[in-house]
Amino acid sequence: MNQVATSKGRRVAMILSGGGARGAYEVGVLWYIFDDLTRILGAPPRIDILCGTSVGAINACYLAAHLGDPVLGLRRLVELWSELELTRVLGFGVRQVVTLPRVLLGGGEGYGLFDVTPMADLVQREISWRAVARCLRRGMLRALTVSCTEVATGRTAVFMQASPGLTIPSAAPPRTLFKADRIGPHHALASAAIPLLFPPVRIDGELYLDGGLRQNTPIAPALRLGATHIFAIGSSREIRGRVVREAGHQEATRAPGAAFLLGKVLNAFLLDHIDVDIELLTRVNSVLVDGARAYGGQFTESLSDVARKRGAQEYRYVTCMRVRPSEDIGRLANDHLKRGRLRGDPILTKRLFSLLDLGVESEADLASYLLFDGPFCRRLIEMGRADAQARRDDLLEFFRDLRDQGSGGDEVEDTGTYSRDSITP
Repeated sequence: MNQVATSKGRRVAMILSGGGARGAYEVGVLWYIFDDLTRILGAPPRIDILCGTSVGAINACYLAAHLGDPVLGLRRLVELWSELELTRVLGFGVRQVVTLPRVLLGGGEGYGLFDVTPMADLVQREISWRAVARCLRRGMLRALTVSCTEVATGRTAVFMQASPGLTIPSAAPPRTLFKADRIGPHHALASAAIPLLFPPVRIDGELYLDGGLRQNTPIAPALRLGATHIFAIGSSREIRGRVVREAGHQEATRAPGAAFLLGKVLNAFLLDHIDVDIELLTRVNSVLVDGARAYGGQFTESLSDVARKRGAQEYRYVTCMRVRPSEDIGRLANDHLKRGRLRGDPILTKRLFSLLDLGVESEADLASYLLFDGPFCRRLIEMGRADAQARRDDLLEFFRDLRDQGSGGDEVEDTGTYSRDSITP
């Protein structure tokens, strides 16, 4: 199944967001797409643009390296995540304890609570960076982007590697810089460097941290690269309305500790952007839909003419679909820790997570970012696969949809009945 299904007139972007060990969930979604869905379609769906942030950058780079045979590549990726041991991904020992003051106060090249050398070795070993370049050179992929946060300025740096003939966009969103570069392991590790937990990574003399701090769902680069269809995978469950407590629930007997609160802060930084981004984009796109109905089919093109005259990007209709967890991953992490079946050095691992106060109620958000433990990751993979399977009809329609929506002067069709989000740059 090396042949890739092509779709004339459209560019599909896959958006992989961050969340540490939560990245196993998006592996499960990808597994369904490049396994079950591929069999139904008869060929792997065409992906033109891959945009990743944090652990999503690592998964995106891996997928880019295996687009020649994504089916086989995803099977190997599932195997890798399922066999992880915490101590073989993150180092934590006497040296990390000794350098803890520098984590808090700064100094040297930058420190983190963990030694990421094992993770760096894994990324270097399992991702063929030559295959990434070859994939782009042969046009199997138009562009690969990795988002990082520039420490000195706090802005988002989006590193882009494009296929021959594709120009890197010159106009970027506010506090964002697009940089053409040959993407390698240091870019992926910089994008995944969660502050305090992992040390920053130096690229061309500048220090970089987790790209998810400001752009965890890197939709903007995909739009600037001309995406007409966007598929995004989130790493947090959607919460609507008032939270209803379960029967028999007891109020917390103590205030939450620092680790519990840090987990919530990371959630706010790394997980919640997808809701804001898509909601905003959907609202703007609704203007195009309503405008076309009220003023005729030339509405979008007329707006684009005005935008082009002032040097801005033209408007276009972009179809977006997202898949997100059906269960709270923080609660799943807490449940996994309570069972106490962690791989690797049991004494070190248990001691480490005992220091990570599980907080109040039954949530372990901070631990969920660090649980690079095979059985836990496998549980997230299975959930991702099941959540994708539950959206089977939507996924089939999304990847089979060859209509050029909103192009030229045609009236834009509202596709809200298909449980998808419609967006515009």
